[in-house]
Amino acid sequence: MKKRVTLTFPKRAVQMPVTYRLAKEFNVAANIIRAQVAPNQIGKLVVELSGDIDQLDAAIEWMRSQNINVSLSLGEIAIDEDVCVDCGLCTGVCPTEALTLNPETYKLTFTRSRCIVCEQCIPTCPVQAISTNL
Repeated sequence: MKKRVTLTFPKRAVQMPVTYRLAKEFNVAANIIRAQVAPNQIGKLVVELSGDIDQLDAAIEWMRSQNINVSLSLGEIAIDEDVCVDCGLCTGVCPTEALTLNPETYKLTFTRSRCIVCEQCIPTCPVQAISTNL
C-alpha cells in the first residue's frame, strides 16, 4: 500500500534520520517527493510511503510520537483553463512531465496519471492558473 504524506518537523527534530528509521524499524520505503529542510528551522518533507498497511500505520504513529506533524495528502493539481495562457513555464519544472505543451497547438496538456502532486508548478505559474484542490 502507498500513502502520500506531508511531514512537518519541529526545529529540534530536523536532524533525526526519519527515512532511515522508517526503513530499518518499520520496513517502510519513503520516496521523497519534495524536501525543505534546514538546520534550526521548521522542516517540511513530502513523501510517498510504501509498505504493509499495519507497518505504515505504525510508522505514522511513531512519527507523531516524535512530534512530527503528519498530514495525509489527498489533493490533486487543478488547472483553471480559463485563466491559463499556455505559456509553458510549468512544463519546465514538472519532474514527471505531467504538464506538457502540445507541439501542434501549443496548448497546455495535463496528464493527471503522471502527476505526483509535488506542487512545483504552482509558484511557477505567472497567472496563478494552477492550484491544489483539497
